[in-house]
Amino acid sequence: MAPLPVLPPAALSRMTKVLLIEDDPDIAAEITAELARKGYETAHVDDGRAGLDRARGEAWNLLIVDRMLPGIDGLSLIRALRQQQIRTPALILSALGAIDDKVLGLRAGGDDYLIKPFALAELGARLEVLLRRPTDSHETILRVGPLELDLIERKAWRGSRSLELLPREFKLLEYLMRRDGQVVTRAMLLEDLWKYRFAAKTNLVDVHMGRLRRKVDHEGEPPLISNVRGSGFILRAPA
Repeated sequence: MAPLPVLPPAALSRMTKVLLIEDDPDIAAEITAELARKGYETAHVDDGRAGLDRARGEAWNLLIVDRMLPGIDGLSLIRALRQQQIRTPALILSALGAIDDKVLGLRAGGDDYLIKPFALAELGARLEVLLRRPTDSHETILRVGPLELDLIERKAWRGSRSLELLPREFKLLEYLMRRDGQVVTRAMLLEDLWKYRFAAKTNLVDVHMGRLRRKVDHEGEPPLISNVRGSGFILRAPA
């Protein structure tokens, strides 16, 4: 068997794109440095209208939006995106911490609400939770490159080749396809698919992932599922 490909740090940094819309330069610098440390690719905008244009015009994995912004405020920005069916997960930052303020932020379309001042570790943890959520989609067929997954018929194909998947393999492939281009850790899989609530010492994930990869990636085909050493796995269409 060929050695598993390992993605360099530069490749990892392109996997998760975060748009930070924050007008406080000190807070923006701290957040940007923390996200860079985690390997995220971050763009920073300090104006609401410019932030709305960037959020509309590019594909992002996450938005971090300050509530009080010049141009337009953060809640109006998020409402505008949701009205256009842009469902990118959004974390709202605000010094307003009353329950009514949080409810208003979530009803505007925010996915989470973090009160200033906050610890960078908490920010990072909340972003990880948002990344783990699948995108809000009612599609019954998922497609990533040559892969196609029919969620109703419970069938899968790579191009014209049918994939005979066991139920757990089907769920595993669905999980990966819903997070196309995102590193998925073993801990995420154990908790979300196997419902482990602690750091279990088991090779369950590797055994099932190995079986799935042998079915998805035949010899001579560009690999779609790759190992990311020290992190987990990633599924993405070939370039």
